[in-house]
Formats: sequence, C-alpha cells, structure tokens
Amino acid sequence: MRSLAYFFKQSLQGFARNPSTTLGSIITIFLSLFIIGVFLVGALVVDNIVKSVESEVSITAYVKDDATDAQIKEAQAYISGLDGVSQVTFTTKEQALENFRNMSSNAAIVDELGGNPLPASINVELSDPQQVQTVATQIEQSDSFAQIADEANPADSLKYGQRTVEKLFSVTNYLRYIGIALIVLLVFIALVFINNTIRLAIMARRKEIAIMRLVGASNGFIRGPFLMEGALHAIIGAILAIGCIELLRNLVLPRLQTSLTFLPIELGVNTFLYIYLVLLLAGLVIGLLGSAFAMRRYLKV
Repeated sequence: MRSLAYFFKQSLQGFARNPSTTLGSIITIFLSLFIIGVFLVGALVVDNIVKSVESEVSITAYVKDDATDAQIKEAQAYISGLDGVSQVTFTTKEQALENFRNMSSNAAIVDELGGNPLPASINVELSDPQQVQTVATQIEQSDSFAQIADEANPADSLKYGQRTVEKLFSVTNYLRYIGIALIVLLVFIALVFINNTIRLAIMARRKEIAIMRLVGASNGFIRGPFLMEGALHAIIGAILAIGCIELLRNLVLPRLQTSLTFLPIELGVNTFLYIYLVLLLAGLVIGLLGSAFAMRRYLKV
C-alpha cells in the first residue's frame, strides 16, 4: 500500500511538472476513446437496423389468373420444402385488392380501378434472410412455379428486398473501415503523447532515479510511478469520454428515438455499461503501453 501511495504521489508531481504535455495526453486519449465509443454505439444501432430490415425480407411470387388450385398447392408444397423457408402463405386476387385498399391513403383510387388488376401471390417468409437469393433461385428454376408464374420468365414474377439489404451492408462496411482507420490513427497519436509525457517525466527525475539506483531500489519500484502516471492519464481520459457518451445517451438518443420512431435505434443500459467497460480497459491498455514504450527507450533499469 505504501508503494502504491508513493507511486500515486509521484505521478501527481509528474502532472505538475509537465502540465501542457499531460493535458495534451489526456485530451488525445479522451478524443480517441470518445470516437471509439461513438463508433461502437453507431455500429450497434446500425446492426439493430440491419437485423430489423433483414427480418422484413421475404419473397413474393406472383401467380397468373388462370392457375389452378392443384398447381398452386403443388408450387406451395415445393417451396415449403426448401431450406431457409419458415412459412408459405397464399394471397388471392381479392385479398390483394383488399390489402391495397387498406394500405392506400386514397380509397378513391381503388374504386377507379374498374376491376382488379392485382395478381394472386405466394408469400414466402424466411428463417434465414441471408438465404433469400438461394431460395429465390430455386423457386425460379422449379417447374411447378414456372407453370403458374404471371410472367413468361419466372424470375420476373419474384419480388424480394435483398438489394436493399445488400446496399445497407455495403454502406455500413465502408463506414466500419473508415471508423477503424480513424481509431487506429487516434490510438497511435495517444501513444505518442503518453510516450513524450513519460519521457519528460523521466528526464525531470533523472537525478532522483540515479540516487534510487545507488541505494538499491528495485526496477519495479523505479518504474512504478511512470506506469501509474500513464494509467492515470488513461483513466481520466476514459472518464471524460464515458461522461460525454452518457450525455449523448440522455440528451441526443431520446430525441432521435422520438424523431425516428420507425427505426429500432434504442440500446439498453447494459449495452452502454459494456461499452463503458470496454473504453476503460482500452484506455488502461493505451496508457500502460505508452508508458512501457517510453521506459523501454529512455529508462535503462
């Protein structure tokens, strides 16, 4: 305990000796961890949105008007047996028109149609949205569906939202790469700042360190204050980053949820606690690594 108290006292004196570099080190760690935290929150929100979009991915297979019940049931039986399919239902022309009437904001449009131009359809729900392309291809190639498809080319009778999901994945992948590159850059800058801060602390205490060597102080005792100083920089930076993210969680996120009620952007308290733990541990790793690099280069004990 006495050694820890000594390390802590010496690290505080290091703060006072080099206030500008200490402040720069803390601010750099804060910005690095804050961006990492925002990136994690954004990644989890996007993941929720992607999962929500994926859950809505289904296949609609349009059926021609003169298809018989036996042909439709044969096609349904084939589709139900495909891997990745969870449920198959059939919508008649009449049901399709009624659904359109219920969804339309202008009921007069339905009355002016002068008939029912909407086709019947087989609706396919998937247990694994990632298999939508495979399932669609199998339906296209089946003879049972080709007999009842409302287009000469069965592929033209299938509608599904895989392209939307693929575009969303493409955008999120680009954002992920940019975020990772930015994080790596900021972590490197933080390590450089801590390295310089510890170097200055070693130079300021070089006489004291020489005396400690003469009286037989252990390497761990000499290095302890510098490791403590780097750790304190990291802890302070992490606390600042956590505080700012908590402000965003309480002030910004509720407004986004109110404005974007159609998007699942809500994250639980436990999720944020996990993010805060990750930031604290990441900060400690950055602080200790920066101190260790500086001591290995400038402190020969």
